[in-house]
Amino acid sequence: MRPNLLCPVNAKLCMATFKTQVVSETENGAVSLAVQHLAAGNLVAIPTETVYGLAADATEYAAVQQIYKAKGRPSFNPLICHVADVAMAKKIVTVSALASRLMEIYWPGPLTLVLPARPDSPIAAPVSAGLDTLAVRCPNKGITREIIRKLEKPIAAPSANPSGKLSPTSAADVLAGLDGKLPLIIDAGDAPEGIESTIIGVKNDKLYLLRPGTITADEIAERLGQPVLDRNEDEISAPGQLLSHYAPEASVRLNATEKRDGELLIGFGDIKGDISLSASGDLSEAAHNLFKTIRNADKTSTRIAVAPVPNEGIGIAINDRLKRAAAPRKDA
Repeated sequence: MRPNLLCPVNAKLCMATFKTQVVSETENGAVSLAVQHLAAGNLVAIPTETVYGLAADATEYAAVQQIYKAKGRPSFNPLICHVADVAMAKKIVTVSALASRLMEIYWPGPLTLVLPARPDSPIAAPVSAGLDTLAVRCPNKGITREIIRKLEKPIAAPSANPSGKLSPTSAADVLAGLDGKLPLIIDAGDAPEGIESTIIGVKNDKLYLLRPGTITADEIAERLGQPVLDRNEDEISAPGQLLSHYAPEASVRLNATEKRDGELLIGFGDIKGDISLSASGDLSEAAHNLFKTIRNADKTSTRIAVAPVPNEGIGIAINDRLKRAAAPRKDA
């Protein structure tokens, strides 16, 4: 049976209401069902190694607009294009020798590259949010690459959650935030990385860190033999750069060595807390646990305190997410 088509688009985009179906990645026909929905212009939540993404055919204007509508995402915040392989990326962005080297080393994997969009790129305008660049990534999740290959088009896929809220690391997280706003969620269990991809801008043979992730700037600099520079632009040039982002409903206090009255303390290492990102002080474990730990804390407390996390290696990415989670809210 063909999925429901998008409602007609005039001056204002309408948002369909769906009975959201959760289908295991191992179920027969899961890939075909996802492709069918995407080809019809609908949204599908897809698993990746980082977090779950809210996918649409990146070449269809109305489908991409559905992402912004479903998430309540600001239109100036660009999306990431997910591709099946390097060959697909080269059809939508200009790939320099330096960018090609990064793809060779890190794809498929949790690295997004911001590159100049090709003049003949078929990607719909809302994906780039008015910029002349596109963010592209090849995810390290077999079923997601298979969906993209069978669709034969890139998919636009930010995190599958209401804008600004905690990123989803399971199908249950997606359902809790977006139930009724999409027809299908592909369930592949917990996301292994648990934190969004590193984003690197490549411009004039220089590398810029636009968002830290589990692939660190130091590692990239060592592998490429050149420095990764800090972002030096004021405008939003990549996803995940809003000051308030990845936020729970509860208030968040950082660098806490003990809890205050009414707080739930998330520990790390020697600071035990009520729950812990990693009792052994392992940064990879802490990254994997970050969003689900904050989500669990948010269910039981209106005030969350978080123990200090070393600002080195993967800890830089963890602290980036924590800083945005603790930032003043727009509606505060």
